[in-house]
Amino acid sequence: MPAPALSYMILTGALIVVILTVQVFYFHVVDNVWADMVRRELKELTDYVADTIANLYFLVNSTNTNPSLEKTLKLPLDVGGSSYSLQITQDAKNVKAWLQSKSWLTVSSWLPPGLKVNTGNPPPPKTETIQSSGRTVVAGCKRVSSNIFVWIACKG
Repeated sequence: MPAPALSYMILTGALIVVILTVQVFYFHVVDNVWADMVRRELKELTDYVADTIANLYFLVNSTNTNPSLEKTLKLPLDVGGSSYSLQITQDAKNVKAWLQSKSWLTVSSWLPPGLKVNTGNPPPPKTETIQSSGRTVVAGCKRVSSNIFVWIACKG
């Protein structure tokens, strides 16, 4: 009679191990799905900003004058429940976005070639990195002689 009791103990232990193992793998899959969803949202955001800057660049480049154009961006307050940052890289080749809480989760979108980042020369000083907030965000483009400068900045 002791044999069935031992087999029940082994089966019960095996079931407990299987249940705990499934939970660990389930949480890993859920985290990967969440990261993929956030990566897609950030990619849409960087594509939107890069397309806006490209449109401003083509407008500025199609005139004979030296205009300064700005466009208000409609950005979400957060992505995936976390705040984020947007940056035009120093070489003005792409727009990067990442989450504040998970800096390893980053995406980028390409900008047209030939742009420069306006960091204050020529004035007025602009920023190339912004953080998500409730403030109004603008993207801008300006031609100074043969150089075309781009920026993103918060207003107000």
